[in-house]
Amino acid sequence: MRNILIAASPAIFVLLWSTGFIGSKLGAPYIEPFVFLSVRFAIVLPILLAMTLAMRQTWPATLSDYLHCLVSGALMHGIYLGGIFWAIDNGMPAGISALVLGLQPLLTALIAGPVLGEKIDARHWTGLAIGGAGLTLVLGPKVGLVASGITGATIAACLLAVIGMSAGAVYQKRFVSKIDLMPGTTLQYAGALAITLPLSAFESWQITWSGDLIVALAWLIVVLSIGAILLLMYLISQGSAARVAALFYLVPVATAVESYFLFDETLSAIQISGMGLVIAAQILIQRGAITLRRRQA
Repeated sequence: MRNILIAASPAIFVLLWSTGFIGSKLGAPYIEPFVFLSVRFAIVLPILLAMTLAMRQTWPATLSDYLHCLVSGALMHGIYLGGIFWAIDNGMPAGISALVLGLQPLLTALIAGPVLGEKIDARHWTGLAIGGAGLTLVLGPKVGLVASGITGATIAACLLAVIGMSAGAVYQKRFVSKIDLMPGTTLQYAGALAITLPLSAFESWQITWSGDLIVALAWLIVVLSIGAILLLMYLISQGSAARVAALFYLVPVATAVESYFLFDETLSAIQISGMGLVIAAQILIQRGAITLRRRQA
């Protein structure tokens, strides 16, 4: 049973991570972006702290390890989510922001090569190219329907989010992957809060508490901030940063399917073809990584 769960963990991660866009869309009308994230992180922190103490996991031994966890969290949660939430709140269409964020696997691969010494072979680069083309087909029809909200500021925010997650994934693999999962993740959210809380001071902190916001907040806290993030940290610790980053190609595909059932958004033949390309790219990348490990063994 354990082996089955381990094998299914990448698919579970993609499914969980994709629901973050649904939760964000549900809660956005009732709360400002950095306030939303600050409230979310502030609630997550004591929960993770209690879980860490209950599981009696070992806290980092040195000050540098604490700092590495804080930096990783600031990049992967504070900058990544902050950039996305701010861009969408300021008019950037979700489809276009997702398309920009689709650059992450490529950027992570570019960083992971020289920083981590990961060998990115021709099959991996081919898979990244195919995945990028498929991602464009999935999101392209939505992009064509949008006439506003694309400004230099919102594009810059999305690009900053891409850089944050890509650099954070590599930083996590390089400096944090050997630290126990629960205390490391707890410290990462402290690092994230150190980014979003000061930025929330520029917002009004007017919150309209509604059923939709409470559901969205609960979902994002339990499923995303705890479940999906712990799974992501596990995947990074078990595999290469570039290989794990390639999973993010599948997130917009999963989101498109969820939106079809939840919000009656239709999928065109072009979008379905793009989904096929993304899945094919994933198979190519994962098989390439397995072959490489066998040769090294």
